[in-house]
Amino acid sequence: MSGNREFGLDPERLEFVCKEVKSIRELNVEVAIVVGGGNIWRGKEAAEEISMERTSADQIGMLATVINALALQSVLEREGVYTRVQTAIEMKEVAEPYIRRRAVRHLEKGRVVIFAAGTGNPYFTTDTAATLRGLEINADALLKATKVDGVYDADPMIDSGANKINELEYIDVLTNRLKVMDSTAVSLCMDNKLPIIVFNIGEAGNIMKIITGEKIGTTVRDK
Repeated sequence: MSGNREFGLDPERLEFVCKEVKSIRELNVEVAIVVGGGNIWRGKEAAEEISMERTSADQIGMLATVINALALQSVLEREGVYTRVQTAIEMKEVAEPYIRRRAVRHLEKGRVVIFAAGTGNPYFTTDTAATLRGLEINADALLKATKVDGVYDADPMIDSGANKINELEYIDVLTNRLKVMDSTAVSLCMDNKLPIIVFNIGEAGNIMKIITGEKIGTTVRDK
């Protein structure tokens, strides 16, 4: 959400992401988004830097995701995409509380549902929240948006010789401690056979390619 900025919201990045989402909504694909808040606040790091209790730091992070969700909602609706924001922390003056059946109904009506405030609990990452919500709404796949085009055997930002891995099994991610998603999220996906597709959100058309069946990024699933 911060684009090329160090922190905060980048209007150009927001508009880009929303147009990518709009393109697949025009195919009548049901879309739910779980948004993080790292462009505004990172709970664990902040707790260490200023000696804040981890629970409080994570709660601030959850509130940051609500800011991002409302920003996404505003731009999506400007693009003509109907949305609903649901939060795991009740704030009825700002957004709906998370109710699974209501979220499913919104999706059936063609609205993009944006889930904010993580799971509502400290110590759980955005990855885990995304997995949990994906399972609850019976999603076909979990798309993990990143800055690189998949999973590599080394950090491609540092090692120019890093090799991209096109397909992985869940157990490989866990055993080799690959930085795809946190272990709780991967374990949940493995137990419930929810495929994970790791891709570069910054390249135009990538979400459409995934939805139309083109093989891009890295797919994590049981073979």
